[in-house]
Amino acid sequence: MRAVQSPVIPLVGMLARKHRGTISFGQGIAFYGPPPEVFRRVRQCLENPAINRYGPVEGIPELQQALKQKLDAKNRIRIGEDSAIVVTAGSNMAFNTAILAICDPGDEVIVPLPYYFNHEMSLVMEHCTPVTVSTDENYHVRLEGIEAAITDKTRAIATISPNNPSGTVYTREELVGVNELCRKHHLYHISDEAYEDFCYDQHRHHSAASNPESCAHTISLFSFSKGYGLAGWRVGYMVIPRALLDAVKKIQDTILISPPMVSQHAALGALEAGQKFIKSKSKHMAQKRDLMLDGLASITCLKNEPVSEGAFYVMLELDSSAKDMELVQSLIMEYGVATLPGSAFGLYEGCHLRLSFGALSDDEIRTGLERLKKGLSAISG
Repeated sequence: MRAVQSPVIPLVGMLARKHRGTISFGQGIAFYGPPPEVFRRVRQCLENPAINRYGPVEGIPELQQALKQKLDAKNRIRIGEDSAIVVTAGSNMAFNTAILAICDPGDEVIVPLPYYFNHEMSLVMEHCTPVTVSTDENYHVRLEGIEAAITDKTRAIATISPNNPSGTVYTREELVGVNELCRKHHLYHISDEAYEDFCYDQHRHHSAASNPESCAHTISLFSFSKGYGLAGWRVGYMVIPRALLDAVKKIQDTILISPPMVSQHAALGALEAGQKFIKSKSKHMAQKRDLMLDGLASITCLKNEPVSEGAFYVMLELDSSAKDMELVQSLIMEYGVATLPGSAFGLYEGCHLRLSFGALSDDEIRTGLERLKKGLSAISG
């Protein structure tokens, strides 16, 4: 465990709490809570004694059926004889379960930069090797770089789109290309789609498993934490090749036994609220994203124009020789604004900061950006 990096969000959060009034662009959560249908469903289920007992390892039948309908309608993923749904305690758990199911110690998983730090941490915990590959100036994947990184130890390629931490939305062509590389080289494509509900402008979400021919080698991860504001309820799900179901059920039964019953009923309520709720909230998130990009445009020490195509993140590359974690600490202590260091996401060359705007009010975004601008102009040289 000493080899596993410490999660950066709690570290930055602790420092921010020591300096009252700090505005945090740190943790990636939504500014809103769940729809009313969630609480109605939960109140109803409390009268059923079954919620106090263990449930099916892969999730209750009602949620399984509702997820099939959602996947078909929204993601164009059809659950047939060759695939299965497993409900998990969030998509972080789903990723860890996938790695346990498909990898042996010493195996490699390719992760485009910047990576999501919990993915990298999971791989190191399981004695696997995260193999990083560079992306372009806007953090889109380079297929030739990915293919060049494949070895006889490679077991999977992991993508996140919309992306945490960069805010990039991979194009359909990029994701089809990655999936085809996996088919060609007999690898799994782990497609993390936790931010599927947040795409801006012309950018559109694409599910890699929407091609029926990809179901045998694609593991799709989904979450209720972001779009439905259910982060604290810890509920997500994965779509897996049925050939992996026995292994995944062994892992889930050992670590979790079964998904939390109350949270599964909350998820049912969220699906009842459906796309009407999602569209309303994603519209507000898009306005916050525009506010962020407008405010960042006046910061002069950036090497590239900030981009946010989806999710609720912006990755800044600074024209600075400063060490990113030292810069993060100075911004909190001296200017009352918290960010995350790019090195936590595998960006060790140069100086990068990740900003999350999902949890903040418009006024907090404006004030936080003014503090950031003032701080960067003074200490990033």
